[in-house]
Amino acid sequence: MDSAPKLLIIDDEEVVIDSCTQILRNSGYMLATATDGTRGLKLVQEFQPDLVFVDLKMPGISGFDVLERIRELDATIVTIVITGFATVGSAVDAMKKGAYDFLPKPFTPDEFRMIARRGLERRKLVLETIALRKEKELLREQFASIVSHELKAPLGAVQQYLFALEFELSNTLNAEQKTKLERVKVRIDELLKLINSWLRVISVDINKLKDGFLQLPITAPLTNALESMAPYAARKNIEIITKLDDSLPLVNGDSLTLSEVFTNILSNAIKYSPDNTKVIVKAEGKGGSVSVSVKDSGIGIAAEDLPHIFDGFYRGAQSGQASGHGIGLAVCRQIVDAHNGSIHVESETGKGTTFVVNLPISERTPAP
Repeated sequence: MDSAPKLLIIDDEEVVIDSCTQILRNSGYMLATATDGTRGLKLVQEFQPDLVFVDLKMPGISGFDVLERIRELDATIVTIVITGFATVGSAVDAMKKGAYDFLPKPFTPDEFRMIARRGLERRKLVLETIALRKEKELLREQFASIVSHELKAPLGAVQQYLFALEFELSNTLNAEQKTKLERVKVRIDELLKLINSWLRVISVDINKLKDGFLQLPITAPLTNALESMAPYAARKNIEIITKLDDSLPLVNGDSLTLSEVFTNILSNAIKYSPDNTKVIVKAEGKGGSVSVSVKDSGIGIAAEDLPHIFDGFYRGAQSGQASGHGIGLAVCRQIVDAHNGSIHVESETGKGTTFVVNLPISERTPAP
């Protein structure tokens, strides 16, 4: 909206069009008018307005149909309904069709100018939001490229040279030199793991993920996660107790990424639980969803940390006791969001934590 804002008025009453034109004259706006919905929709495509005033009661195409069609053509265009048949019901119906505001006839010049300004401010905010989203996506792509090519590749090359150097000098290095070389290898390996974590959190393509969704039982990814975490639980003598309802309904999803969700949650439960404790995993049908909960008896999460644990790279005050980069739960939320589900946590310091994942039941009939 760097140039003059464009306003379109669609109303079958000439007196309304004339009065609106007079009110906005010399206001710095570009104006276009139409006396019916068909002509108005044609101008929407040709004139490309920022703000459209639409009368609900018109011959031919109704104002409601015009509102719906405008939203299909360009959802960023702000529409305001003007009508002499103002009722609460018609206002609600207009809002459902995408109208931003409602102006009953008759209206004063000041009322018309004010609602026009508000509509244009709304349009500006919508366009700015879209621009910010595009900028954020561009930065995400650029960051991924920088991390991958400018950091990961050189570090990988250094790591490879170290492997070769260690092999070539294996018979000449003393114990102290070998220790130093091993420390360098460990640090480089940690940096590469951190870079891979960064790439993981910024590269989850939700739309691409949804394209591969299939009907599946929630026990499939859950069992994979339980099996992968069993050795870690055994090292701490933590008993994993499972309570899975029989005949759980199917969900639509991706088994691999859902396994990642449950693996991350189980990993945290084991990591932050004392030795010789229990972790309870429960799956049950609740209304139109399948609910999976993981409950531990660990150190818990402080109240001030709870609102932030699903943010990328956030680590609570007590998480310093264990290694990590604060990536896992952020990725979990992205994956669950892609499945149109929800994930939340209940916790109290010193009394354990419960993570709950809810996924909607598949509405399709499973194939034989």
